[in-house]
Amino acid sequence: MTDTNVISEKKLRIDIVSDVVCPWCIIGYKRLEKALEIVGDKVEADIHWHPFELNSKMPQGGENLRSHLAAKYGTTLEGSIKARASLTKIGAALGFKFDYFDEMKMFNTFKAHQILHYARTKGKETELKLRLFSAFFGERQEIDQVEVLVSVAEEIGLDAAESREILNDGRYANAVREEEYQWLARGVRGVPAFVFDDKHIVSGAQDPETLASTILQLHQ
Repeated sequence: MTDTNVISEKKLRIDIVSDVVCPWCIIGYKRLEKALEIVGDKVEADIHWHPFELNSKMPQGGENLRSHLAAKYGTTLEGSIKARASLTKIGAALGFKFDYFDEMKMFNTFKAHQILHYARTKGKETELKLRLFSAFFGERQEIDQVEVLVSVAEEIGLDAAESREILNDGRYANAVREEEYQWLARGVRGVPAFVFDDKHIVSGAQDPETLASTILQLHQ
């Protein structure tokens, strides 16, 4: 058996459907990283990201996060305080910083998904995805703003002028919409959703041990 075949047998495609304003999406990814550490060299993860908008009708400029959650889910102030404390603790244990604040807003992420699509063409989608999670949850950045997205993209080595042009002319808008519809058609209604080998869907931010067990069962 050649080395190439060995690598091929170890490779596991993992499609991740997520949104960068979803706290459980970054927690889910961090738990996936832990799961991949558990399985070690038995599996070589081939990760692909896909867009999902939690708030596709959100206007430019966003709205207060607490008000948004109260209107959408009926979340109380007490519930919000507890949830934020819990997420912050979980994130810290996984090496991710949540910096919730009273004036924090929820934003539309359609433009963010467009710049992520561009990053994919440059082999930098994972890098940009993680920076956008940090920009929103840890750095108080308004990630529906073109200049914020351009700045973050430039930080990871993407061309600022091209990034700005892409966001202003919307050349990837249709591609993002089509991809969103494809996952909706496959039954993905909430995120994160992890799809292993394009067949097995695992919903939610499962703990690392559960994910590791699933990966090994699928990749025997």
